[in-house]
Amino acid sequence: MVSGPSSLPTRARRLPTAVKIVIAGGFGVGKTTMVGTVSETKPLRTEEILTDESVGVDDISGVEKKKTTTVAMDFGRITMRDEYVLYLFGTPGQERFWFMWDEVALGALGAIVLADTRRLSDCFPSVDYFERRGTPFIVAVNCFQGARQYDLAEIQLALNLGPAVPVMLCDARSLDSCKQVLIDLVLHAMKTRGLAPNQEEPQNA
Repeated sequence: MVSGPSSLPTRARRLPTAVKIVIAGGFGVGKTTMVGTVSETKPLRTEEILTDESVGVDDISGVEKKKTTTVAMDFGRITMRDEYVLYLFGTPGQERFWFMWDEVALGALGAIVLADTRRLSDCFPSVDYFERRGTPFIVAVNCFQGARQYDLAEIQLALNLGPAVPVMLCDARSLDSCKQVLIDLVLHAMKTRGLAPNQEEPQNA
């Protein structure tokens, strides 16, 4: 049997670069929502229903309507312009689950610290953690309906962030908003680590 001409392309397609991103922040800040919003695959979630056993353990002030909590991590994936595949890992927010952070953050290019202006102090553990590890991170303020709006410079000052740490507004329910946060983080992390992106800024992810 005579075989036909090879259909293989003359130039092999370059595989996308795999990038690990951590999404951290306080309890109820929107980490699970953000992962679910941007993931192109069905996100892996480890949510459990809040029970009476969490009373006095988990602080739900400001998020009293929250009925579930992440007990391990959230996981999702998104491809950006065929250049990068971002693997997203959302950390649990409660202090009793912080022991898992080292495993989740291992090998991450950078991190997003989600903030809620109603409970801004909940950001401090995440900020301190990534500063100690030397992990590049940005702060994304999730704009909850009814929450007081602050100037970004005020938030940067309140969190005692250096001028090199970007602070931006976002809506964890909006795909475009979440994509822009991811783009800004990847560019910031690459600049901080002295890495060059494969090509120009991935605007249309």
